[in-house]
Amino acid sequence: MLLPNGIRHLPGYLDRPAQEALVEAIRTVVAEAPLYTPVMPGTGKEMSVRMTNCGSLGWVTDKQRGYRYQPTHPVTGRPWPAMPPQLLDLWRDIAGYEKPPEACLVNFYGNDARMGLHQDCDEQNLKAPVLSVSLGNTCLFRVGGLNRNDRTLSFKLASGDIVVLGGEGRLCFHGVDRIYPATSTLLKNGGRINLTLRRVQP
Repeated sequence: MLLPNGIRHLPGYLDRPAQEALVEAIRTVVAEAPLYTPVMPGTGKEMSVRMTNCGSLGWVTDKQRGYRYQPTHPVTGRPWPAMPPQLLDLWRDIAGYEKPPEACLVNFYGNDARMGLHQDCDEQNLKAPVLSVSLGNTCLFRVGGLNRNDRTLSFKLASGDIVVLGGEGRLCFHGVDRIYPATSTLLKNGGRINLTLRRVQP
């Protein structure tokens, strides 16, 4: 499978103990910054994922103000929790970028959740890569080119896999077409967690 330039798939990068430790760290994050259901700009339509963030900034969306980064949780009004050290270590080991990530978007996918084709383009800094970590049930991930209508290819992401979008592939359209239920025992109630690490500012 030939991925677009700048996109890397690292299957099984995290072993089971590392995955379990990361899930526990994310549980601590969610206890402080609860998952909530975001809505689309303009329409106010609810997304099928629930989300939260950790780090100095968090990615949010709402009907009135649209996509953006902000330092506080939109429901609680409190600052986002600090990013777990495991994620900072992953960034240092994989990203190849000298400055640390500022935001980690935590998306929780139930069995019926999806994510339409989109670009990660709300960051001021597009030189830093986006690092995506999969935990829990397998998903079908789709990636295309720099235009929405470009040809796409799909492949499965299992628990412990990491995808890096950098270089020429930093702004490639990508999405999640489906979740495969009961393909992992990592999360006791099923589902999939996706962690997306981003450097927002130059």
